[in-house]
Amino acid sequence: MSANGFQVCLRMILLSRWILLAALVAVTTANSAEPKPPWQQDWDKTVAAAKAEGQVTVYVHSTYGPVLSSGAFEKAFPGIKLTIVSGVENDLERRFTTERRAGKFLADVFMVGVLRSYDFMQAKFLDPIKSVLILPEVVDESKWWQGKHHYSDPERKYLFRYVASAQYGQISYNTQLVQAKEFTSFWDFLNPKWKGKILSRDIRLPGTGGSAIRLFYYHPEIGPEFVRKLFAETDITLFRDRRQGLDWLATGKFPICFWCEGVDKANTQGLPVDTFGRMKEGAGLSAGQAILTLVNQAPHGNAAKVFINWFLSRDGQLNFQKALGKADEGSPDSLRIDIPKDDVDPKSRRLDGVKYLDTDQWLAMKPVLKVVDDALAAAGKK
Repeated sequence: MSANGFQVCLRMILLSRWILLAALVAVTTANSAEPKPPWQQDWDKTVAAAKAEGQVTVYVHSTYGPVLSSGAFEKAFPGIKLTIVSGVENDLERRFTTERRAGKFLADVFMVGVLRSYDFMQAKFLDPIKSVLILPEVVDESKWWQGKHHYSDPERKYLFRYVASAQYGQISYNTQLVQAKEFTSFWDFLNPKWKGKILSRDIRLPGTGGSAIRLFYYHPEIGPEFVRKLFAETDITLFRDRRQGLDWLATGKFPICFWCEGVDKANTQGLPVDTFGRMKEGAGLSAGQAILTLVNQAPHGNAAKVFINWFLSRDGQLNFQKALGKADEGSPDSLRIDIPKDDVDPKSRRLDGVKYLDTDQWLAMKPVLKVVDDALAAAGKK
C-alpha cells in the first residue's frame, strides 16, 4: 500500500471512530435525560391541543371584562385567541340558557356571581373544575388563603372562588345629613329616628346586596329578625334603577341607602356620599362576581383548561388585581396570598383579628327573600 493510501485508510478509520463515539454520546445523553414529570407532560399536551383549537370563549360579568381584555392571556399563550362575551348577570344568563336550549354550545368558561353559578350547576351546565387544575402553583393549596382552595358549592368541585373581599353590609350615607360615628351596630339602623329615611335597592332582583343581606340573615348576632324589621318597620323605600338610588342619596332625599352602587366613585368626584365601615358584629366576605366555572360540552375544552390554570396562577391573579386596581373603586382581594395587595381597595382587604362570616360559601338565598317578601307585605309595600 502506498503512503497516500495508508493515510486515507487511517483517516477513514479515525472518522468512523469519531462517528461511533458521537453516536454513543448521543444515545447516552438521551438515556440519561430525566423524563418530564407527569404534570408537565399533561400540561404540554393540553397547551398543544389548545393551540390546535385556536380559541377560548369566556362569558364574564361586565365588572371583570376589562381584566380579560388586557391582552395578558394571549401574550402568555400566543396562538390561543381569547373571545370575551361581557354583560350583566341577567343578560348573560338569558343568552347562555337560550343558546343551550337551541343546542348551541358556544361558552367554555363562565365567570359570574355565586347564586347564578349555583343555578347553572343545578341545571347540570357545568363540569367539575377541580379536575382540570394542572399547574403545581395552582394545585398547591398553601398559595391560597387559609391554606386551601375555596369553593362555593357543597361538593367543593364546581364553583371555584378566587376572591374574598371584606364587606361591611354595603350601607352608604349622605355625609351632610349623617354622622357615621352614630352607628356602631347594624341594629342602630332600626332606630325610630331613621324611619322613612332609609332607601334600599330592591334586593329581590339580582344584583348588588346579595352577600350583604345573607350576612344579616345568617349572622348569629343579627339574624332574620333584623331583616324582617328593616323591611317591615322602617318605612323603607325601594329603588330599582341604580342611578336613581345614588341620585337620591347624593341630593339628600334619603340620608341612608342600603346597596346603592357607585358610591366610592361619587365620593372621589366630590359628592357628599360615603360608605359605613365595620360594625361591632364584624363583617362578611364576598366573592362579588368572582366565581370561576367550567362549562360542560365546551367547544374548546383544552383551551378552557389553559385559561383556567393561567387565570388562577400567580401571574393571572396578579394581572387581575392590577387591572381592577386601575378602576375607580380599586381591586377586590384575591384569595391568592403570594401576591402583593397594593392594588386592593383598602375597604376590601381582609384583616387579621376581624370576625368574618363567609357569605359566599353556600348560604341559600330563598329563605332570606321569603322574610323580605313577608315583611314588605306586612308593611303594605310591593
